[in-house]
Amino acid sequence: MSNRLTIKDIARLSGVGKSTVSRVINKEPGVKPETRARVEEIINQQNFAPSKSARAMRGQTDKVVAIIVSRLDSNAENQAVRAMLPMLYAQGYDPILLESQFEPERVQEHLTVLSRRHVDGILLFGFTSLNESMLLPWRDKLVVLAWEYEQLTSVRYDDSGAVTLLMDALLAKHHKNIAFVGVKLSDATTGGRRYKTYQSLCQKHQLTPSSALGELTYQSGYQLAQQVICPETTAIICASDTIALGVSKYLQERSRGDVVVCGMGNNSLLEFLYPQTFSIDLGYAEGGRLAVKQLLTLLHNPESHRHITVPCVLRTPAN
Repeated sequence: MSNRLTIKDIARLSGVGKSTVSRVINKEPGVKPETRARVEEIINQQNFAPSKSARAMRGQTDKVVAIIVSRLDSNAENQAVRAMLPMLYAQGYDPILLESQFEPERVQEHLTVLSRRHVDGILLFGFTSLNESMLLPWRDKLVVLAWEYEQLTSVRYDDSGAVTLLMDALLAKHHKNIAFVGVKLSDATTGGRRYKTYQSLCQKHQLTPSSALGELTYQSGYQLAQQVICPETTAIICASDTIALGVSKYLQERSRGDVVVCGMGNNSLLEFLYPQTFSIDLGYAEGGRLAVKQLLTLLHNPESHRHITVPCVLRTPAN
């Protein structure tokens, strides 16, 4: 009968979580000596041995981390993932890449499958409609990027700080007619936070706001530019480099080289095509590295929950 016991059973008998039992079995650090002794005592009493079939369900390795991106074509998330992979490989983890497409139901499906595969940890790119309660069962092995939940470890980008850096740079060059093209407010980060910061700074500096909100696409930036740009406009802040590409094309077609375009995201294509653009490096790659580092810490010490904000950097044209 004892051979039929699972890690879950040992955890229940020991009064600890499954992750703690797993760390004891694998002789990993991060477990209090008295807790380790109690778990080992239960294991010995029950003659427990980890199931080989359970290990096989995890794939070709016992160390697996899932990365759930919102969109596979997201430049921002790709920058973060490229920074994550070398760190995971260096620690002996095999990454699994999944896509949510901003659908909570799809995230739940992924979590169900990952639970069956007994993955060690999850790096998840959060979004507005994703409910915290869905993620709480993974609290001790999950790090959320680009979004912040009160009870979960998170790494987010400084949306308000990015707009503030751009506005300060423009004001220092005596710009007064500064427009804004952003994302609809249902997107609480790229949309809400960046737009609200722009509005607040316009009020603070007694500027007349001129803004339009749409989608996070080149086409939306191009179409919305005509709504906010007038003969008096000297600068425009875009909520992302993707939008800035569309705005820049609109201005180029109308020979408006007098308007300074500002973006956010450190997109190399924007820098290549329009080198005079101001842009904010939000630290997507650094966010990926910090997320992996924090996940590894969390797996060894489940009490090490943190909220981290990645600092942003202003990139100005060479000339």
